[in-house]
Amino acid sequence: MIRALYSAASGMQAQQTNIDNIANNLANANTSGYKARRAQFQDLLYQNMVTPGTSSGQSTIVPSGLQLGLGTRAVSNEIIFQQGNFVNTGNQLDMAIQGNGFFQIKQANGQIAYTRGGAFQFDQTGNIVTSNGDQLIPQIAIPASAQSVTIAADGTVTYTIPGQAQAQTAGQITLAMFQNPAGLNSIGNNMYLNTTASGDPTVDTPGGPGGSGTLLQGFLEQSNVSVVEEFINMITSQRAYEANSKVVKAADDMYSQVNNLPK
Repeated sequence: MIRALYSAASGMQAQQTNIDNIANNLANANTSGYKARRAQFQDLLYQNMVTPGTSSGQSTIVPSGLQLGLGTRAVSNEIIFQQGNFVNTGNQLDMAIQGNGFFQIKQANGQIAYTRGGAFQFDQTGNIVTSNGDQLIPQIAIPASAQSVTIAADGTVTYTIPGQAQAQTAGQITLAMFQNPAGLNSIGNNMYLNTTASGDPTVDTPGGPGGSGTLLQGFLEQSNVSVVEEFINMITSQRAYEANSKVVKAADDMYSQVNNLPK
């Protein structure tokens, strides 16, 4: 009975973590470039009352044994890098990555972060930056006199100046690739940092031989959160939490009856 109490309590804690994860996914359902997370669980240690394969006689063995588990725990909430839908914004600096890869962003502390969010703007000197003012890497600056900016599928950025027929090249956007993108560290603001689990980034031109995706100018990649799926997961988690709470109640009732046995 005591074992049942602790096992059920671990199940309730695991489902609370699952609900927290679902809540964050739903909160970011309209966040451009956001990637949903999926909670994963793992069973805990087992108490072996009878170990499977133990000899039960001179020539016989126990076929299945008796093992009582001690509950569950949340072990990870993996990032699901499934492609989100595209929305046409008409903004010449908005970019969506069609395929694999991340934009490289230089943060204020000099550290390079990575993002799938492609909403960019100009700063006061004409550099392409994020909404927080962090600079896109490689650095690309557009003169104030530029009339229009074109971003090709391969990341080449060109602009035109009034009175000049020939377009000028400002630079080329590159994308970072990771062996294990699920191992990236989320730091907020649609940004990730590489870790030992993700591996070091491999820089490639969009659509290049490294397998990176191509760029779509004037589009943004929407969150890949499925609201319907998250609601289903929430209902399932609620029912699992309720079932575990009933186990706690049942074990408590049984324990109470044992304590109240007449002497």
